[in-house]
Amino acid sequence: MCVGAALFGTAKIGAGISAATAFNIGLGLTAANAFVGRAAARSQAEQTYQSALIENKSAEDAKRLKQQALEERQSEEAKSAAQDMFAKNIEALQASRAIIASERAGTTIGLLLMDTERQAANYRESVNQTLESARRQHLRSIQATESEFENRRNVLQSNINQAYNQIPSLGQTLLGIASSGLQSYVGIASGL
Repeated sequence: MCVGAALFGTAKIGAGISAATAFNIGLGLTAANAFVGRAAARSQAEQTYQSALIENKSAEDAKRLKQQALEERQSEEAKSAAQDMFAKNIEALQASRAIIASERAGTTIGLLLMDTERQAANYRESVNQTLESARRQHLRSIQATESEFENRRNVLQSNINQAYNQIPSLGQTLLGIASSGLQSYVGIASGL
């Protein structure tokens, strides 16, 4: 600010003092506005960061709850399938015992026993395939929750980066003040 007064010190005394004062006041206001704007941008970036922290915690909680629900569902499906297989095995054993108890002999009884065992084995294999398919779907669902969480986190990080990129650097702020001061000086000097 003293530089402006020194520059105008060579101008006419009456007009120079008022021009220097106007220049100094204008430069001071420009500097104040620049630093207030910089502080406001920094405050906005900090608010964005704090908000992102809260949203990230919420996203983590949502992911955890979804994964817990998926785990519970898979566990229930596995228990249900195990109960079905157990019941089918009991039915197969009862059918086998009934065939044996009928006191038939020969090839027919052997074929009936093999058919009963084959039906039970087919059912067990069908249940095992269903369980394997459910396990793969469960893994895909878990991956989907992870992907969704990472996407939300990336959006939050992008918002934070954008907010902090809006803060002018000290060099940019000083350059803006100097540029405005030079324009004011040229305007005042050309009017003298």
